[in-house]
Amino acid sequence: MCEKCAHPLQNLLDNNRRWAEQVKQETPDFFSTLAKQQAPEYLWIGCADSRVPANELLGLLPGDVFVHRNVANVVVHTDFNCLTVLQYAVEMLRVKHIIVCGHYGCGGVKAAMERKDHGLADNWLRNIKDIYHHYEAKISRLPTEEERANRLCELNVRAQVANVCHTTIVQNAWARGQKLSVHGWIYDIRDGLLRDLGVSFNGLDQIPDAYRIWNENGD
Repeated sequence: MCEKCAHPLQNLLDNNRRWAEQVKQETPDFFSTLAKQQAPEYLWIGCADSRVPANELLGLLPGDVFVHRNVANVVVHTDFNCLTVLQYAVEMLRVKHIIVCGHYGCGGVKAAMERKDHGLADNWLRNIKDIYHHYEAKISRLPTEEERANRLCELNVRAQVANVCHTTIVQNAWARGQKLSVHGWIYDIRDGLLRDLGVSFNGLDQIPDAYRIWNENGD
């Protein structure tokens, strides 16, 4: 094939073939087993940033983690894409852990702090702007712009963890006795390490009354 006629993404197709061959050499029945079912224990809700790939960060293979990604790892109750992923993961796959993971240096979070026109994206970033407005007095006390942005990245993760827990999907799972935990993590691109933000939920009793659709007894 002439150079001009070559597929513009041939290098990616070649990479895929090499990867598939390597996997088959190491585990001959990997793909045949994978094709029969997926049974991940984890749902990852992360940022769409290309530097934050879930499987690689966790050291997991395809089939081990169910993934939803969007700009700035936001969970909005009107986002049916996210809610559909959440429902499928909880009710069909019966994952045991939901990990909401943000990352330092998030462009979406930085944009939410700016007073600029970002076009359509501003409608999405409004959710983070609300968080910024709520904590602006505390965030503004931090000495550098980087520290302020990173703090908002952490606060955003905490807010999205709460949003996950406030869904009827998660609360119904807890009410029927399903073992399910929701965690908030953040990733530092500078050193490649994940950090637990110390925010985890595993039951109805941890949800404020205003958001709870069930009591602790499921009534």
